[in-house]
Amino acid sequence: MRATFQQLADGVLGGTPATPEDALAVLRADDAELMSVVAAAGRLRRAHFGNTVKVNYLVNLKSGMCPENCNYCSQALGSDAPILKYSWLSTDEALQQAGAGLQGGAGRVCLVASGRGPSNRDIDKVAEMVGALKGEHPDVEVCACLGFLKDEQAERLKESGVDAYNHNINTAESNHANIVQTHTYADRVDTVEKAKAAGLSPCSGLIAGLGETDEQLVEAVFALRELDSDSIPVNFLMPFDGTPFENTWELTPAHCVKILAMARFVCPDREVRIAGGREMHLRSLQSIALHVANSIFLGDYLTSEGQEAKADLEMIRDNGFVVLGSEEDLAQRSAAPVDPAIRRRGAGTAVVPNA
Repeated sequence: MRATFQQLADGVLGGTPATPEDALAVLRADDAELMSVVAAAGRLRRAHFGNTVKVNYLVNLKSGMCPENCNYCSQALGSDAPILKYSWLSTDEALQQAGAGLQGGAGRVCLVASGRGPSNRDIDKVAEMVGALKGEHPDVEVCACLGFLKDEQAERLKESGVDAYNHNINTAESNHANIVQTHTYADRVDTVEKAKAAGLSPCSGLIAGLGETDEQLVEAVFALRELDSDSIPVNFLMPFDGTPFENTWELTPAHCVKILAMARFVCPDREVRIAGGREMHLRSLQSIALHVANSIFLGDYLTSEGQEAKADLEMIRDNGFVVLGSEEDLAQRSAAPVDPAIRRRGAGTAVVPNA
């Protein structure tokens, strides 16, 4: 590893990619070095994303009753978690939910449905929703997350106006069989590749806290770099009662920040999103994490509640950031230098002072 985290940032900014050894050093930094890690990773964040934060909003179109046995998931086969379970929302219901997030400041809506993957009829439902959503909100970005895709389904989503497709690899290939047995790691990669081939922006990330080693966290992030994921959601395990991972608490707030920093060093120009579990695991370090990551989910998640949107937006403002696409963001991007106004009032004149 390069001698200091600032030297690591210098190298990455100069075009030398971080190595697995660099990434491990970030994860294993002493907690006393946390702010040094954040300062160095923050240089990369600022270089590529300035002071903007992308705000995303989840709409859970269909909840629970999934046939896959992902051990971490409250919606999975065998889960006894007391979550809401319902079939597909109507288009009007989906628009109402999405509208709440957009009104709260989100610029991207993530339409999610539980299950192994969509039928062609399901794809038609989502296409109808997307058409209606973009009819009301032409500038909104839409990301779909519907499970494993069959041939030509990604193309149909692209034609309907979907901008991105989310399908997380969740963990390292070497750890995958320990957390799910009803599908393979290769199945997940295949869907990401289908989305990319159709021209959808690939969104794929991970879940930390699944019993993985530091080396496996590094393996997962380098796999995401290899997949060319445009957006990398970093989730932190929420150990729901009624799932195999209940009562699993492996993460500390400082370690969560270091995981986000590691992702930034490895994928400096990619959207690194603080996703599920941030309130529970980052706790008072959420605002520190924003100096490394450049994207968050606003409000609630699929089956768990997040903190109030008002608190999220205050956190963004209080840390000197602006919401991507907001009036503040557009103003600072379009602001032209203004010549100083020469005083022609007040002392020395007969004109009332500007007071």
